[in-house]
Amino acid sequence: MPQQKREATLLEASIPIIFLIVLLFINVSIFGDSALDGSNQIVLIFAALVASILAIRLGYKWHEIREGIIKSISSAMSGILILLLIGSLAGSWMISGIVPAMIYYGLQIVNPSIFLFASCLVCSIVSLATGSSWTTSATIGIALVGIGRALDINEGMVAGAVLSGAYFGDKMSPLSDTTNLAPSMAGTDLFTHIRYMAYTTVPSISITLIIFLILGFSYNSGANMNSTATILYAIDSAFYISAWLFLVPIFMVVLILKKVAPIPALMAATLSGILFALIFQRDVIQEIAGFSGAYWKVMFVGSMKALYGSVAIVTDNEMVNELLSSGGMAGMLKTIWLIIAAMTFGGVMEASGMLRTIAHSVLKLVKSTGSLIASTAGTCIFFNITASDQYLAIVVPGRMYADIYKEKNLAPENLSRTLEDSGTVTSVLVPWNTCGAFHSTVLAINPLDFIPYCFFNIISPIMTITFGFLNIKIKKLVQGDN
Repeated sequence: MPQQKREATLLEASIPIIFLIVLLFINVSIFGDSALDGSNQIVLIFAALVASILAIRLGYKWHEIREGIIKSISSAMSGILILLLIGSLAGSWMISGIVPAMIYYGLQIVNPSIFLFASCLVCSIVSLATGSSWTTSATIGIALVGIGRALDINEGMVAGAVLSGAYFGDKMSPLSDTTNLAPSMAGTDLFTHIRYMAYTTVPSISITLIIFLILGFSYNSGANMNSTATILYAIDSAFYISAWLFLVPIFMVVLILKKVAPIPALMAATLSGILFALIFQRDVIQEIAGFSGAYWKVMFVGSMKALYGSVAIVTDNEMVNELLSSGGMAGMLKTIWLIIAAMTFGGVMEASGMLRTIAHSVLKLVKSTGSLIASTAGTCIFFNITASDQYLAIVVPGRMYADIYKEKNLAPENLSRTLEDSGTVTSVLVPWNTCGAFHSTVLAINPLDFIPYCFFNIISPIMTITFGFLNIKIKKLVQGDN
């Protein structure tokens, strides 16, 4: 007689989570900055194994667990393809001189004292226009981190400023997928959702900008005019620098504004970068190719290497050498490995119902409007940690809480705002989440270095919970809304 399935107890459902957290803590304390090289991935697989053993004890068959894993990984496939394309985009924009040009001009116009403030503000505008924190990080973000390194500003602070601005724009842009997803889950419309988010988001970004302004004026940068001039000279010697190179980023922004899908838009921007490299940076391509010979063969090999592999432009300046490097598609493989391992763990937890058990236990704690919003925020963060995907951190809590908000006579925009304030923005704070892993790889910075400085991402859930407990801008349902 087949074994009957039963629902996991809260203790049983918590065992894989506790195992994961403890082992990750031990792992990071031992491996340090190299934990993302593979050991964190193994920890996630071990945690998935523990969860699978518990699932089998609950009566689930292996094929059901396997289907849950496949479904979970499949949900991340679009992100994985985007990761690969962004790896090639970074390579093509490096050899074409686009990123070096951004660094070159940025060093001349940005005052170190307001650099962090300006970085956050610029990324806010770019992300608002494109609707994508990933694109913002992989383009202007890379250049800003490079400028910050040249100015001798703490790279974790710079990345924190970049990501704070990137997630503000991602969250508020009508072009963003999460900004469209959250209201659809909650049962409200897009522009009502955006207007209602502004109540918590504007104070959060304002506080963030003030913090970065204070940090900038109080931070003692070691940069000086001589070192900056040396860097400018090294970049100018290695590349043909011209404002014409900015046509490619402008072209990509236009594609996004025209609502071209991310994958074809990234592909077009990548190929445009290669075209500009062939026009403006032939010496660079030949250096990457590593040989001389037939022109077409040298250009083909150099371009291909930039797209798929690690490239480094060698100058007489060691700091510039660090700035002018890219990992290409191959540089994204560790991140993809991390995402697959994380989605494997999340898939087992979802398929076995253990995530549902924990979520329902949280619902029992809801007694007031403030505690409901706090529980929603906590559930979003929990799914970012356990399911390792910001979309699941919006979709699952959105489904869970929609009816409860109606029962409490709360308008659905309260829920959609909380989903974004907590689900979208906190994804980057989890190193093994798809977002945390992506930005860490693209910016080439350990997530533990930038997480403390992602002030907007940290403040946003606190702000929405505070509004809930203080009953600020908590809209009630009016007759006929439900």
